Amino acid sequence: MAISANLKRALRLLADGGFHSGTELAESLGVSRSAICKQLHGLSELGIELSAVSGKGYKLQHPMALLSLRQIEQYLSPQADLLLNGVEIHDLIASTNSYLLEKAQQSGANGIACFAEFQSAGKGRRGRQWLSPFGSNIYLSVLWRYQSSPAMIAGLSLAVGVAVVRALNELGIVDVGLKWPNDIYWRQRKLAGILIEVSGESGGPCNAVIGLGLNCYLPPQQAQAIEQAWVDLDSIVGRHSHGLRNKLAAVLLNHIMPVVADFDDKGLSHYLAEWRDYDCMQGRAVDIYMGQQCYQGKVEGIDDQGMLMIRDQDLKLTRFASGEVSFSNS
Repeated sequence: MAISANLKRALRLLADGGFHSGTELAESLGVSRSAICKQLHGLSELGIELSAVSGKGYKLQHPMALLSLRQIEQYLSPQADLLLNGVEIHDLIASTNSYLLEKAQQSGANGIACFAEFQSAGKGRRGRQWLSPFGSNIYLSVLWRYQSSPAMIAGLSLAVGVAVVRALNELGIVDVGLKWPNDIYWRQRKLAGILIEVSGESGGPCNAVIGLGLNCYLPPQQAQAIEQAWVDLDSIVGRHSHGLRNKLAAVLLNHIMPVVADFDDKGLSHYLAEWRDYDCMQGRAVDIYMGQQCYQGKVEGIDDQGMLMIRDQDLKLTRFASGEVSFSNS
């Protein structure tokens, strides 16, 4: 899927966040002013906030940096570049994860990274939708083929979480923590989420699609639908996170690709100590939901298999391999 070439050119002109008249846009694109109005009318459907002021023209509510393969490649490390068999950027897509799962089944591809400007059906955990306004955030999926069984790559999401924190730290974004099993937090607010989907034979080999959604800028209207504490890079580094977007995309790949490629050999044990350093749940009271059941207790970290350890009010220690965890208000 793709947006029209003219609309993309218009967005590049508007990306600086300044006012541009209809006449200026029309002349730059070689179309009529009425055609420009028609093109820009559909931007709200993509989650793009556009202002139109008489006598001034059109203006994006927030500056935008569209993804550029050339700029991303400029920041790629030699190691990541060697591990990657392709980097794709899609303007519009249903889901980067779904796209790569299908690609794996059809072609046996490996080492593919897929970015999107907009997802119409972005995936969160447990069937939730991941909000994906156009040109605002990082929507990334990586496809990797493992010779081992799906059971042998359990804990991969924890290792990828470590890679994401490393990438953010490299860019000077500190106070980042990890919330079991697959969320990246900044000062107790969710900044990013990881979703890994695995397909293949129970005895191996298997394909893993590692999905990452990271908030660079969430438009206020879109953010109203989020039911948990959240944060975006715009709030952390100031109103210029768009300038980081292509470099961030590359730095994430620089850290994620080696972790994904080496996980078969290194396993979770290689990343446990670092994950525990970043643990933002240690000692906190939480509720953990397993289906309709809710367990309450205090977090005592993760064990060597990556299971969450919860001690209840009777001092009983229980380990959880999965579950929906929220910080307790009690």
